[in-house]
Amino acid sequence: MDKPTSHNWAMRGLYAALAFVVLFLHLLPLDAQPDRWPFPDVLIALTFAWVLRRPDYVPTLLVAFVMLMADLLLQRPPGLLAALVVFGSAYLRSAAPGMKDTGFIGEWMSVGVVITGVFLVNRVILSILSVQQAALWPVLIQLVLTLACYPILVALSQGVFGVRRMSASDAGAVGGRA
Repeated sequence: MDKPTSHNWAMRGLYAALAFVVLFLHLLPLDAQPDRWPFPDVLIALTFAWVLRRPDYVPTLLVAFVMLMADLLLQRPPGLLAALVVFGSAYLRSAAPGMKDTGFIGEWMSVGVVITGVFLVNRVILSILSVQQAALWPVLIQLVLTLACYPILVALSQGVFGVRRMSASDAGAVGGRA
């Protein structure tokens, strides 16, 4: 295997490992009392941050697998949020080349619209199917916290894990679009 291919597989493994660490921390019984503030959906924000920076690190099947495992482990309706995140990541993947010129604020706004859409469509579908769900206020707080943690996850991804936007030379090396 050549170096770019092995590096891509290593980064895919890192994404999967980070996803399972996030799920593990989410499942840990750290406090016996109910949360006052809902936990932000770090997994969705991390996925979207990596999709916008290096779509080759998070292929669609990996996103689908990780999000389906999250649905099962967090006892959410299996497949619904996973499908919505896959659709959101597919949209961001197609919009990523055009976002290079918008700067971070434009990227953050685009991700905010997609995350809000995922939360909204999830809630509407659960309502249509008469599935019991959390009250609206905690979901809105979770949405705001998820949007607020996005810049932190982008900074960590770039600074610690080296997940930066694909340059023209990187795109040519992996056969992508420049």
